[in-house]
Amino acid sequence: MSRYLLESPHSKEECLKALDEILAEGPSVLNKFDWGCMDGDHTGYALIDAKGEPEVMNLIPGFLRNKARIHKLGKFRSFH
Repeated sequence: MSRYLLESPHSKEECLKALDEILAEGPSVLNKFDWGCMDGDHTGYALIDAKGEPEVMNLIPGFLRNKARIHKLGKFRSFH
């Protein structure tokens, strides 16, 4: 498994629809996200452990997938 940072931006007008569709996948999916909406940044952020990007993309409502950004993450460790 790899770790990914998922960013799912949406407009103010799309906000409730985005939340409703993610919640429809189950409370555990909604709980993976942190939201910037209350600060005017209409974006959902999530750290996801997954087998690949397609698995991560499936967490995003279809109408938002073209805006989503997925970043594969890694760690740097000291060599000493």
